[in-house]
Amino acid sequence: MKAPSFAYSKPQSLAEAFELATHPGAKILAGGQSLIPSLNMRLSAPEVLVDITGIGSLRGISVEQGVVRIGALTTHAQIERSPEIARHAPLLAQAVAHIAHPAIRNRGTLGGSIALADPAAEYPACLVALGATIVVAGKDGERLVPAEDFFKGLFEVDLRPGELVVAAEFHALLKEERSVFLELARRHGDYAIIGLAAHRGAETRFVYLGAGATPVFARRASEARTLDAAISVLHEDIDPPADLYNSSATKLHLAKVLLTRAWNTLTTSH
Repeated sequence: MKAPSFAYSKPQSLAEAFELATHPGAKILAGGQSLIPSLNMRLSAPEVLVDITGIGSLRGISVEQGVVRIGALTTHAQIERSPEIARHAPLLAQAVAHIAHPAIRNRGTLGGSIALADPAAEYPACLVALGATIVVAGKDGERLVPAEDFFKGLFEVDLRPGELVVAAEFHALLKEERSVFLELARRHGDYAIIGLAAHRGAETRFVYLGAGATPVFARRASEARTLDAAISVLHEDIDPPADLYNSSATKLHLAKVLLTRAWNTLTTSH
């Protein structure tokens, strides 16, 4: 199929992008790895496509005063190859290798993944696990939204009309902290059957992807003092939906398998 007709604009500044994004029927184009297929299948029919790929200020990775900042237009491949991410955010470094295939990672962006909020996506769960902040901006200024509050429902996020995701920020990994990302899929690059982003710092956070409409923070399991206790309460935290190939019970079992692996990794000494 071919995409429906739409107007196209490529702003060169955030101010111009904010203005265009307020137009009725406007849709933001970042990496386009989800939007373009949805256009071609006519699942999306914007009146105007706002291509923000020319805004250089939305690209890049920085680490300042213990805070990692990743611009919205930073690609998966750039995150995958970044020595700063490998050192200061190993959770993302592990997760990005699970995102589709190299061709997709060369074009897809952090901001696009966050704004789409696919429940099987890796970044949203990682950002919740890291206690990250999503930086959003519009004509009225900038807002800082905790990742845990940003993802509101199935493909629904805390973006007001005319706002864009600008960046994600989180604390760099401290020496005594540990992170691990685990995912199960039928084939590498497929959508996850179930995945787990785990981080142990001042608190432990086990956050699942593919277990609900949004990243699911398993609070009771995270607060458990032993692995057996965490496994025993996990069913109170998550009730993963069945899919075409796996029942809810199967996905819960796999979630426990990942929890066991993550727990053992986090409790192993450096």
